[in-house]
Amino acid sequence: MPKIIRLMTILAVCSLCGLAKPALAQALIPHTLQLDRKKLEQQGLSLAQEAAQLAQFRQFELALPRARLASQLAPKNDKVWFLLGGLFLQKKDFDTAISSFKKAQSLNPQNADVLFALGSANFQQKKYQAAVGYYRAGLKVKPNDSEGLFDLGNGYYMLGRYQDAIAQYNKAVSQDQKFWPAINNIGLILYEQGNIAGAIKKWQSAVAIEKNAAEPLLALAVAFYKKGDRQKALAMGENALGIDMRYSNLEFLKENLWGESLLGDTKLFLQLPRIQNTVQQKDKTLGSN
Repeated sequence: MPKIIRLMTILAVCSLCGLAKPALAQALIPHTLQLDRKKLEQQGLSLAQEAAQLAQFRQFELALPRARLASQLAPKNDKVWFLLGGLFLQKKDFDTAISSFKKAQSLNPQNADVLFALGSANFQQKKYQAAVGYYRAGLKVKPNDSEGLFDLGNGYYMLGRYQDAIAQYNKAVSQDQKFWPAINNIGLILYEQGNIAGAIKKWQSAVAIEKNAAEPLLALAVAFYKKGDRQKALAMGENALGIDMRYSNLEFLKENLWGESLLGDTKLFLQLPRIQNTVQQKDKTLGSN
């Protein structure tokens, strides 16, 4: 699991809630132009707040024009540019997103979230070395950021630096013991290395933290099926797909960093009649709603 879309949660819930509205200057006649500028900035920050709230509800098309206007009215606020970049990143307009993030970075070089966002933008473009550089820069500012550590682990993973990736995942868990995606991804690496027993232990640990996590549940199902524990595997697979049907799509699994060995075994597992029946029944249910 890459969790590269964590950015929108940060934007909507954390970063903009702390935006300070500028105090209006005293209405002295010699400062009329300054007063107008302050009013415009205040309007920009209000628009940014609206955009952030819309982003929380995934109303990105409504949020984007507000954020654009906010960046024009409050051009010296790094959080506004950060918000705008996040919305463009959500649209996969990477060039514009990166341009907005770099504007935010120029205004506040010590904003670690901007550096992590630049890492995410590069990661999504498969520029993993550049992504790692930004993640490491962000961690210099916020060294104990569990999601930043996780993202760096993902970057190392995609570069084939498996031990470095595992080290970062473990650091993420040391900061947040319930951070199951990091534990899950250690399992992904171990499976690719042929350590199926080790992978199973990691996925079991992830499920113990979050029983409704479809990803480690499906990975466990595939691993148990490969080991010959078929009834247990089928029940787990049905449970996983009942929670989240997206995991029946091999492309979705690949986006979530599943390696070639696990993908190959999962393809065979998903073709089993009982699992196919589960997928078809779920499709019918979704289609009727």
